[in-house]
This record gives sequence, structure tokens and C-alpha cells, in this order.
Amino acid sequence: MRTGPQRYPGASTAYWYQNAYPGSPMETNVILWHSTEGTSLPSYGGGASAPNFTAKPDFAARRLVWYQHFDFDTSSRALRNLSGGVETNTLNVCQVEIVGTCDPTTHRRWGSTRHLYTPELPSWAVRDLAAFARWAHERHGVPLTSGLTFKPYPSSYGANGVRMSASRWLSFKGHCGHQHAPENDHGDPGAFPMAAILAAAKGTPQEDDMPKYVNLGLAEPYTLRPGTWDSVEFTKEWSDETGDHATNGSVWARGPARFTGSLSLTVIGLPVGAVLQARMSEYEGDEHRTDHPIHEIVGTSGSTFAVIPVTKRLGSRRGMRVRLLNQADEPVTINSAVLTLMVWKES
Repeated sequence: MRTGPQRYPGASTAYWYQNAYPGSPMETNVILWHSTEGTSLPSYGGGASAPNFTAKPDFAARRLVWYQHFDFDTSSRALRNLSGGVETNTLNVCQVEIVGTCDPTTHRRWGSTRHLYTPELPSWAVRDLAAFARWAHERHGVPLTSGLTFKPYPSSYGANGVRMSASRWLSFKGHCGHQHAPENDHGDPGAFPMAAILAAAKGTPQEDDMPKYVNLGLAEPYTLRPGTWDSVEFTKEWSDETGDHATNGSVWARGPARFTGSLSLTVIGLPVGAVLQARMSEYEGDEHRTDHPIHEIVGTSGSTFAVIPVTKRLGSRRGMRVRLLNQADEPVTINSAVLTLMVWKES
């Protein structure tokens, strides 16, 4: 029991709880990932509900700062463990909390407050999580495998269809999330990029690590009438490496995928102070499913110009469009709309 190094290199032990809660020795063969649903290092009730490790983002340095609370091969306390059921905390599982959120509602509410959103982790966070997974594999033999679906929150909560049975839990080895643990109802870490983390830990590039370039626009201006949300139909293709944009269509990305880029708009005839709204909207086929936050473009003298960021993760079978709403009392002309994207396709 407890073979191999017990401290992760570089991890701080400033918040060490093993003296107060000694735990049980074990030979770890499972890494279980959590998200804290906060933006700062939790107190964990003085260690009563602490994991083995916490990974906290340092956005300025583009790195994760690691805190270790228990030895690698000592049970921690972040899972619910029912009397008379299977063992959870003590069943050869090392637990890692990531400071951030998996909840899209929380992600939108936090807005410009810098935070990690687990479905859209930056590349440096994936890199540092992969480094930990690689160390756990090389020094403790934890498999660089999962085989589990990481569902998006809130569908990952409760009886979610991916939570392990007692027998599956007893035989499982590799990487899982809180949403997979029996006797628990939490849904974190949501749509966690487990495949990308494990691929990076193995040093093998995935196809979705190579972005595809999309650059669309308008062949000619069009009139946008007041009072109705209208999808932009992109009638000019400079590049469509994903093949997701149908000729003259309004869908420009199809899931599962991640993308980042911008939409540049030039509007003629928008009165000074009048508002044109823009938003991303998700569809399944022609059925509208959900909307993303609104961007407001305020009319200026002469033509009105705006650059709108478009960065999201798009789920399977979903298509993304941009829709515009003219809130002026008269029609305006969309003189140009140039969409520039890098898209990472996911399996």
C-alpha cells in the first residue's frame, strides 16, 4: 500500500488536512474530477469535505496552481459515502477539485469575472491537468483511460444515465467525474474535456486539436426590417474548412465543436442612439433550441460598425446561427457581415 511518491511536485501544502483527518491508506487507480463552483480556494469546512488536490487558475501566468490536502494514496473526503453502500472516498480514488464552474447559468452570471468554465477550458489548463494525469500514470499506474461520457450540466445531475452502478464502480480504473460516482447526485465537472486531457497526457494529438478555418460574408447588402429576429444568411464563402456551412445558409458551425472568432458588422441607416441587437442561437435542424446573451449595437452618425466576439462550445446535433433584431422604427441595411472563426471539431 502507498507505493510511489505521495506529493505532486510543486503543489503547495499550505492547506494540509491529513493531520486533522488521517484518512485510509490505499493504492490509487482512479482519478475523480470535481469543479468547485466558485472562483476562490474553498475552505472545505476546515478539511471535512476536502479532496486530495485543488487546482486553481492563475490567469496572468496562464497556469494552474496546485494545492495538496492529503497524500496521493490517502483517502480524501469530497464524495458522499452512504452507510451500507459501496465505499466511495476510500475506494482507491484520488480526488481533484478544479476552481471554476461547470454550470452554464453560473458561467453567464459571472460574465467578465475571470473564471474557468469546464466545458471551455483554455489550452493551458488542459496542458496542466494533462501533466497531472501523466504523473499519476507514470508514478502510480493510473490508466490514461476513461470510457465514460461527461454530460453537460444540469443534465449531468442526479440520475443522469452515466452514474456508475455499484458493481461498475468497484471494478472501474482510470478517470471519471463526480457525475459518475454512485451514492452521489452532483453533476460536476459537466462537459469536461476528458478526451483532450488524456490525449495531451499521452502526448498524442487529437484531430480536434487542429483548428479549421471558416471565413464567411455577404455577397451583397440586405435590408433588415424592424421588430423581428432574423438569421444572417452568409452568401459568400472565402473558406469553409469544416464543411458545416451550406451554400447561402445561416448555420456556420455544427456540433460537437468548439469555436472562437468574431463577426464584423457594418450597418447603414441605423439612427443615432437606436439599437440593433445580435445574438448567437442554437438550432437542431430548423428547430430553435436556445439563445446566447445579447450584444447591443448603438447607432452612430454615418455608418455603424461593430465587432462581436463569437466563442462557445456547441453540443452534438446543434447548429449555430447569428440572429439580428432591428429595434429602430425603420429598416436598416446590413452592408457587410464578415464571420472569421477557428473551429475545433470534437468526436
